[in-house]
Amino acid sequence: MDKNLLYRRIPKVDVLMENDIIEQMTELYSYDGVLEAVRLELDRLRAYIASCEDEKEAQKQIEDLMVRIELTAADMHRPNMTRVLNGTGTILHTNLGRAPLGIEHLKQITYIAGGYSNLEYDLEEGKRGERYSHFERLLCRITGAEAAMAVNNNAAAVMLSLSSLAKGGEVIVSRGELVEVGGKFRIPDVMEQSGAVLKEVGSTNKTHISDYEDAVTEDTKALMKVHTSNYRIVGFTESVPAADLAALKEKFDLPLIEDLGSGVLIDLSKYGLTYEPTVQDSVRNGADVVCFSGDKLLGGPQAGIIVGKKKYIDRMKKNQLTRALRIDKFTASALEIVLREYLSEEKAVQNIPALYMITRKPEEVEQDAKKFCRMLRRGKLKAEFGVESCEAQIGGGSLPLERIPSTAVTIRPLDISTPELEERLRHMPVPVVGRIMNDKIFLDMRTFEGNFMNYFTRILKEQNVLEKEGNRYEAYYYRNSGPY
Repeated sequence: MDKNLLYRRIPKVDVLMENDIIEQMTELYSYDGVLEAVRLELDRLRAYIASCEDEKEAQKQIEDLMVRIELTAADMHRPNMTRVLNGTGTILHTNLGRAPLGIEHLKQITYIAGGYSNLEYDLEEGKRGERYSHFERLLCRITGAEAAMAVNNNAAAVMLSLSSLAKGGEVIVSRGELVEVGGKFRIPDVMEQSGAVLKEVGSTNKTHISDYEDAVTEDTKALMKVHTSNYRIVGFTESVPAADLAALKEKFDLPLIEDLGSGVLIDLSKYGLTYEPTVQDSVRNGADVVCFSGDKLLGGPQAGIIVGKKKYIDRMKKNQLTRALRIDKFTASALEIVLREYLSEEKAVQNIPALYMITRKPEEVEQDAKKFCRMLRRGKLKAEFGVESCEAQIGGGSLPLERIPSTAVTIRPLDISTPELEERLRHMPVPVVGRIMNDKIFLDMRTFEGNFMNYFTRILKEQNVLEKEGNRYEAYYYRNSGPY
């Protein structure tokens, strides 16, 4: 094996850069980026030949050089954040971005936020306006509150509320409501950052109205109720309803802050789910300030929404923290567009993806699964495809005990292992995240986007994903990925 001869067969950098395919790549990407990919693959090829003892394999690597350059250049220019197909059955999957937005909503957001907008400009008066004005009236109309605003997430909403209404004073909270949300963020820690002082009352499983009343002192600045949306305490338990706390706060002239966490604007029990307190309920029950998320059960963008009494909301708008926590033009436009759907519950359930997935009838999901399975079987791929009943969940810290009947398409690969297929699916041009159960991949059709079924089937076949020597991805498919 003459390695020097093999080295001489390797094209030079300047020759490669004049290649027609490479020139097309420089138009698609950038000259410097493609040049970097060329040099990187040449270095790898030389290193391979240096350690290789099989002349045919070394020659094959030289012949495949252009393919590897194209793959490397595509990979270098591929955004790290990408669209993902969710087959997990978890609707508000925190790691996958929680609530998805509808295609029509995204088109409207792109039109508004893609250029200049009246974000903080009053077109009627011809002067500076307020970014909350675009959705404040909507929130007030939907919830019955006097005023509303939004910040970047619900933890920020709680912190701003406490900082504005209780900084330097005590806030009374039940021990059973000192929740922790994702990433070890806890109500006591958020309260500490706000400058308010936590005063715990009651016990983990039981808190009475008298516990709150006995704890009120001249240092008390607010009462706070936290809805335990991401867990449940069952058995020998008791908590104080917001309506009872409302009577107590009137007695002592204190604001009542309620953190609803997930936040929901429609009664989900109509659709067979466990009743979850709505924002409207909190306002009717006397809460002065209600905080909740925009990207959970509401089905919109990440945001911390605050509704309540105007005198308290006005204080928050003037708080210096508001500048640091404020939402941008994308969130403001998305919130208005999604909230407009709630003017008709029927439209909200149909047009907001998260609500559509939550309320969809099990038999409709089953029909999609059977259709998808037939597509996959027609592809004559090296796998066994099936349809199996399963259970989806809402996720995102919402209704933790709720399980929704669903149906999954199952894939049992014949040439490769199930874990290897799971890894390959995650490296497709549009990555697919599913679950492994009983040595099969489960793709829950309650969360898997139906308009990607044809695309997924085609890529499985064209990229030989189920073959032992299948490709993880090809540059061509990255450039032309997705059904849109």
